[in-house]
Amino acid sequence: MSNDIKPRRSVLYMPGSNPRALEKAKSLPADGLILDLEDAVAVAAKTEARELVTAAVKAGGYGQRELIIRINGLNSEWGAADMKAACEAEPDAILLPKVESAQMVMQAEKMMVEYGAADKTKIWCMMETPRGMLKAAEIAASSDQITCFVMGTSDLVKDLHAHHTKMRLPVLTSLGLCLLAARAENIDILDGVYLDLNDEEAFRDSCLQGLEFGFDGKTLIHPKQLAAANEIFAPSLSELAFAERIITAFAEAETQGKGVVLVDGKLIENLHVENAQRLVALAAAINKLED
Repeated sequence: MSNDIKPRRSVLYMPGSNPRALEKAKSLPADGLILDLEDAVAVAAKTEARELVTAAVKAGGYGQRELIIRINGLNSEWGAADMKAACEAEPDAILLPKVESAQMVMQAEKMMVEYGAADKTKIWCMMETPRGMLKAAEIAASSDQITCFVMGTSDLVKDLHAHHTKMRLPVLTSLGLCLLAARAENIDILDGVYLDLNDEEAFRDSCLQGLEFGFDGKTLIHPKQLAAANEIFAPSLSELAFAERIITAFAEAETQGKGVVLVDGKLIENLHVENAQRLVALAAAINKLED
Protein backbone atom coordinates (compact mmCIF):
# COMPACT_ATOMS: atom_id res chain seq x y z
CA MET A 1 0.00 0.00 0.00
CA SER A 2 2.72 2.48 0.94
CA ASN A 3 4.31 2.29 -2.51
CA ASP A 4 1.13 3.69 -4.05
CA ILE A 5 0.67 6.59 -1.63
CA LYS A 6 2.02 10.03 -2.42
CA PRO A 7 1.52 12.91 -0.01
CA ARG A 8 -0.57 15.60 -1.69
CA ARG A 9 -1.50 17.64 1.35
CA SER A 10 -0.42 20.90 -0.23
CA VAL A 11 -0.19 21.53 -3.96
CA LEU A 12 0.77 25.11 -4.78
CA TYR A 13 0.03 26.94 -8.02
CA MET A 14 3.06 28.83 -9.34
CA PRO A 15 2.77 31.31 -12.25
CA GLY A 16 4.85 29.96 -15.12
CA SER A 17 5.79 33.42 -16.36
CA ASN A 18 7.57 34.38 -13.13
CA PRO A 19 11.15 33.04 -12.97
CA ARG A 20 11.64 34.28 -9.39
CA ALA A 21 8.58 32.29 -8.26
CA LEU A 22 9.82 29.18 -10.05
CA GLU A 23 13.15 29.50 -8.26
CA LYS A 24 11.58 30.22 -4.86
CA ALA A 25 9.40 27.13 -5.20
CA LYS A 26 12.50 24.95 -4.78
CA SER A 27 12.65 25.84 -1.09
CA LEU A 28 8.94 25.80 -0.21
CA PRO A 29 7.52 22.97 1.93
CA ALA A 30 4.87 22.01 -0.63
CA ASP A 31 4.13 18.38 -1.46
CA GLY A 32 3.50 19.37 -5.07
CA LEU A 33 3.84 22.34 -7.41
CA ILE A 34 1.52 23.16 -10.30
CA LEU A 35 3.62 25.20 -12.73
CA ASP A 36 0.88 27.07 -14.51
CA LEU A 37 0.72 27.98 -18.19
CA GLU A 38 -3.01 28.68 -18.17
CA ASP A 39 -4.95 31.04 -15.89
CA ALA A 40 -1.94 32.61 -14.17
CA VAL A 41 -0.28 33.65 -17.44
CA ALA A 42 -1.25 36.60 -19.62
CA VAL A 43 -1.84 35.92 -23.32
CA ALA A 44 1.26 37.88 -24.32
CA ALA A 45 3.44 35.79 -22.00
CA LYS A 46 2.22 32.29 -22.95
CA THR A 47 5.21 31.32 -25.09
CA GLU A 48 7.77 32.70 -22.65
CA ALA A 49 6.07 30.94 -19.74
CA ARG A 50 6.17 27.63 -21.60
CA GLU A 51 9.92 28.01 -22.10
CA LEU A 52 10.53 29.03 -18.48
CA VAL A 53 8.49 26.19 -17.00
CA THR A 54 9.87 23.43 -19.17
CA ALA A 55 13.43 24.64 -18.58
CA ALA A 56 12.81 24.67 -14.82
CA VAL A 57 11.44 21.11 -14.82
CA LYS A 58 14.33 19.85 -16.94
CA ALA A 59 16.88 21.56 -14.70
CA GLY A 60 15.41 20.04 -11.55
CA GLY A 61 16.41 21.07 -8.05
CA TYR A 62 12.91 20.63 -6.61
CA GLY A 63 13.75 17.65 -4.41
CA GLN A 64 10.98 15.13 -3.82
CA ARG A 65 8.17 17.58 -4.65
CA GLU A 66 5.79 16.47 -7.37
CA LEU A 67 6.02 18.73 -10.41
CA ILE A 68 2.87 19.21 -12.45
CA ILE A 69 2.58 21.38 -15.56
CA ARG A 70 -0.86 22.83 -16.18
CA ILE A 71 -1.18 23.37 -19.90
CA ASN A 72 -3.67 25.47 -21.82
CA GLY A 73 -6.70 23.73 -23.27
CA LEU A 74 -5.85 21.33 -26.08
CA ASN A 75 -8.22 23.16 -28.41
CA SER A 76 -6.64 26.54 -27.68
CA GLU A 77 -3.94 28.05 -29.87
CA TRP A 78 -1.29 27.09 -27.29
CA GLY A 79 -2.53 23.63 -26.34
CA ALA A 80 -0.61 21.40 -28.73
CA ALA A 81 2.67 23.26 -28.24
CA ASP A 82 2.19 23.17 -24.47
CA MET A 83 1.55 19.44 -24.55
CA LYS A 84 4.60 18.73 -26.71
CA ALA A 85 6.89 20.85 -24.53
CA ALA A 86 5.47 19.39 -21.33
CA CYS A 87 6.04 15.83 -22.55
CA GLU A 88 9.64 16.67 -23.40
CA ALA A 89 10.21 18.18 -19.94
CA GLU A 90 9.10 14.96 -18.19
CA PRO A 91 7.17 16.32 -15.18
CA ASP A 92 5.38 14.00 -12.79
CA ALA A 93 2.05 14.95 -14.36
CA ILE A 94 0.36 17.14 -16.93
CA LEU A 95 -2.75 18.90 -15.66
CA LEU A 96 -5.54 19.28 -18.22
CA PRO A 97 -7.83 22.28 -17.69
CA LYS A 98 -11.62 22.16 -17.84
CA VAL A 99 -11.96 18.45 -18.51
CA GLU A 100 -15.51 17.69 -19.63
CA SER A 101 -15.43 14.25 -21.27
CA ALA A 102 -13.58 10.98 -21.61
CA GLN A 103 -12.73 12.04 -25.17
CA MET A 104 -10.71 14.99 -23.88
CA VAL A 105 -8.62 12.67 -21.71
CA MET A 106 -8.13 10.16 -24.51
CA GLN A 107 -7.05 12.95 -26.86
CA ALA A 108 -4.44 14.02 -24.33
CA GLU A 109 -3.27 10.45 -23.82
CA LYS A 110 -2.90 9.97 -27.58
CA MET A 111 -0.85 13.18 -27.85
CA MET A 112 1.37 12.09 -24.96
CA VAL A 113 2.16 8.85 -26.76
CA GLU A 114 2.83 10.76 -29.97
CA TYR A 115 5.18 13.18 -28.20
CA GLY A 116 7.02 10.44 -26.33
CA ALA A 117 5.96 11.27 -22.78
CA ALA A 118 7.92 9.46 -20.07
CA ASP A 119 6.22 6.57 -18.28
CA LYS A 120 6.33 8.57 -15.04
CA THR A 121 4.33 11.46 -16.51
CA LYS A 122 0.69 10.97 -15.55
CA ILE A 123 -2.52 12.86 -16.27
CA TRP A 124 -4.27 15.12 -13.79
CA CYS A 125 -7.71 16.57 -14.55
CA MET A 126 -9.12 19.95 -13.58
CA MET A 127 -12.76 19.45 -12.63
CA GLU A 128 -14.25 22.91 -12.85
CA THR A 129 -17.32 23.11 -15.09
CA PRO A 130 -20.94 21.95 -14.77
CA ARG A 131 -20.48 19.53 -17.67
CA GLY A 132 -17.36 18.17 -16.00
CA MET A 133 -19.33 17.48 -12.83
CA LEU A 134 -21.98 15.56 -14.75
CA LYS A 135 -19.29 13.53 -16.56
CA ALA A 136 -17.04 12.92 -13.54
CA ALA A 137 -17.49 9.14 -13.46
CA GLU A 138 -16.89 8.84 -17.21
CA ILE A 139 -13.76 10.98 -16.96
CA ALA A 140 -12.33 9.06 -13.99
CA ALA A 141 -12.76 5.75 -15.82
CA SER A 142 -11.37 6.99 -19.14
CA SER A 143 -7.67 6.23 -18.59
CA ASP A 144 -5.45 4.43 -16.12
CA GLN A 145 -2.98 7.29 -16.58
CA ILE A 146 -5.16 9.58 -14.47
CA THR A 147 -3.82 9.78 -10.94
CA CYS A 148 -5.51 12.90 -9.58
CA PHE A 149 -8.59 15.11 -9.87
CA VAL A 150 -8.16 18.81 -9.03
CA MET A 151 -11.27 20.77 -8.09
CA GLY A 152 -11.52 24.18 -9.73
CA THR A 153 -14.14 25.64 -7.44
CA SER A 154 -13.66 29.28 -8.48
CA ASP A 155 -14.61 28.59 -12.10
CA LEU A 156 -17.35 26.25 -10.96
CA VAL A 157 -19.00 28.83 -8.69
CA LYS A 158 -18.89 31.35 -11.53
CA ASP A 159 -20.47 28.95 -14.02
CA LEU A 160 -23.18 27.96 -11.53
CA HIS A 161 -24.03 31.64 -10.90
CA ALA A 162 -23.56 30.69 -7.25
CA HIS A 163 -21.81 32.36 -4.31
CA HIS A 164 -18.74 31.52 -2.25
CA THR A 165 -20.06 30.66 1.21
CA LYS A 166 -18.38 29.40 4.37
CA MET A 167 -20.07 26.00 4.27
CA ARG A 168 -19.82 25.75 0.45
CA LEU A 169 -23.38 24.51 0.15
CA PRO A 170 -23.68 25.67 -3.49
CA VAL A 171 -20.95 23.23 -4.60
CA LEU A 172 -21.56 20.27 -2.28
CA THR A 173 -23.22 18.24 -5.02
CA SER A 174 -20.32 18.88 -7.39
CA LEU A 175 -17.68 18.04 -4.79
CA GLY A 176 -19.54 14.85 -3.91
CA LEU A 177 -19.84 13.70 -7.52
CA CYS A 178 -16.12 14.16 -8.11
CA LEU A 179 -15.18 12.49 -4.83
CA LEU A 180 -17.33 9.48 -5.67
CA ALA A 181 -15.88 9.22 -9.17
CA ALA A 182 -12.29 9.55 -7.94
CA ARG A 183 -12.63 6.98 -5.18
CA ALA A 184 -14.43 4.53 -7.48
CA GLU A 185 -11.35 4.53 -9.73
CA ASN A 186 -8.72 4.80 -6.95
CA ILE A 187 -7.75 8.34 -8.00
CA ASP A 188 -6.54 11.02 -5.58
CA ILE A 189 -8.53 14.24 -5.40
CA LEU A 190 -7.54 17.74 -4.28
CA ASP A 191 -9.84 20.41 -2.92
CA GLY A 192 -10.10 23.81 -4.61
CA VAL A 193 -8.28 26.97 -3.59
CA TYR A 194 -9.24 29.40 -0.82
CA LEU A 195 -9.01 32.96 -2.08
CA ASP A 196 -8.96 35.18 1.04
CA LEU A 197 -5.33 35.32 2.11
CA ASN A 198 -6.09 37.56 5.09
CA ASP A 199 -8.45 35.19 6.89
CA GLU A 200 -6.22 32.42 8.24
CA GLU A 201 -8.88 31.01 10.55
CA ALA A 202 -11.36 30.62 7.70
CA PHE A 203 -8.65 28.98 5.59
CA ARG A 204 -8.03 26.42 8.34
CA ASP A 205 -11.76 25.78 8.54
CA SER A 206 -11.80 25.22 4.78
CA CYS A 207 -8.97 22.69 5.07
CA LEU A 208 -10.75 20.88 7.91
CA GLN A 209 -13.95 20.74 5.89
CA GLY A 210 -12.02 19.34 2.91
CA LEU A 211 -10.45 16.69 5.13
CA GLU A 212 -13.87 15.73 6.47
CA PHE A 213 -15.24 15.46 2.93
CA GLY A 214 -12.44 13.04 2.05
CA PHE A 215 -10.01 15.13 -0.02
CA ASP A 216 -6.33 14.10 -0.03
CA GLY A 217 -5.13 17.69 0.15
CA LYS A 218 -5.74 21.23 -1.02
CA THR A 219 -4.57 23.36 -3.91
CA LEU A 220 -3.10 26.65 -2.74
CA ILE A 221 -2.44 30.11 -4.17
CA HIS A 222 0.17 31.42 -1.72
CA PRO A 223 3.06 29.97 0.32
CA LYS A 224 1.53 31.34 3.55
CA GLN A 225 -1.16 28.65 3.22
CA LEU A 226 1.31 25.75 3.19
CA ALA A 227 1.78 25.19 6.91
CA ALA A 228 -1.91 24.81 7.75
CA ALA A 229 -2.60 22.50 4.80
CA ASN A 230 0.39 20.30 5.64
CA GLU A 231 -0.70 20.04 9.25
CA ILE A 232 -4.40 19.38 8.68
CA PHE A 233 -4.12 16.85 5.85
CA ALA A 234 -1.48 14.79 7.68
CA PRO A 235 -2.46 12.13 10.23
CA SER A 236 -2.15 13.49 13.76
CA LEU A 237 0.02 11.77 16.38
CA SER A 238 -3.08 10.53 18.19
CA GLU A 239 -4.58 9.19 14.95
CA LEU A 240 -1.35 7.35 14.18
CA ALA A 241 -1.11 5.88 17.66
CA PHE A 242 -4.69 4.61 17.43
CA ALA A 243 -4.06 3.25 13.93
CA GLU A 244 -1.04 1.31 15.12
CA ARG A 245 -3.02 -0.13 18.05
CA ILE A 246 -5.72 -1.25 15.63
CA ILE A 247 -3.22 -2.97 13.33
CA THR A 248 -1.49 -4.73 16.24
CA ALA A 249 -4.71 -5.80 17.97
CA PHE A 250 -6.26 -7.15 14.79
CA ALA A 251 -3.14 -9.15 13.94
CA GLU A 252 -3.06 -10.64 17.45
CA ALA A 253 -6.76 -11.52 17.26
CA GLU A 254 -6.26 -13.30 13.93
CA THR A 255 -3.37 -15.29 15.38
CA GLN A 256 -5.54 -16.34 18.32
CA GLY A 257 -8.52 -17.13 16.11
CA LYS A 258 -10.72 -14.48 17.70
CA GLY A 259 -13.59 -13.07 15.66
CA VAL A 260 -14.17 -9.92 17.71
CA VAL A 261 -11.56 -7.22 18.29
CA LEU A 262 -11.93 -4.29 20.68
CA VAL A 263 -9.51 -1.35 20.76
CA ASP A 264 -10.14 1.38 23.34
CA GLY A 265 -13.61 -0.05 23.76
CA LYS A 266 -14.43 0.22 20.06
CA LEU A 267 -15.35 -2.70 17.84
CA ILE A 268 -12.77 -3.12 15.07
CA GLU A 269 -13.45 -4.71 11.70
CA ASN A 270 -11.33 -5.21 8.61
CA LEU A 271 -12.41 -1.86 7.15
CA HIS A 272 -10.90 -0.10 10.17
CA VAL A 273 -7.65 -2.01 9.67
CA GLU A 274 -7.46 -0.97 6.03
CA ASN A 275 -7.91 2.69 6.96
CA ALA A 276 -5.35 2.37 9.75
CA GLN A 277 -2.84 0.90 7.30
CA ARG A 278 -3.53 3.77 4.89
CA LEU A 279 -2.84 6.38 7.59
CA VAL A 280 0.39 4.70 8.67
CA ALA A 281 1.56 4.45 5.05
CA LEU A 282 0.69 8.10 4.44
CA ALA A 283 2.65 9.18 7.51
CA ALA A 284 5.65 7.16 6.34
CA ALA A 285 5.46 8.76 2.89
CA ILE A 286 5.29 12.23 4.47
CA ASN A 287 8.33 11.50 6.62
CA LYS A 288 10.25 10.32 3.58
CA LEU A 289 9.29 13.46 1.65
CA GLU A 290 10.37 15.75 4.47
CA ASP A 291 13.69 13.99 5.21
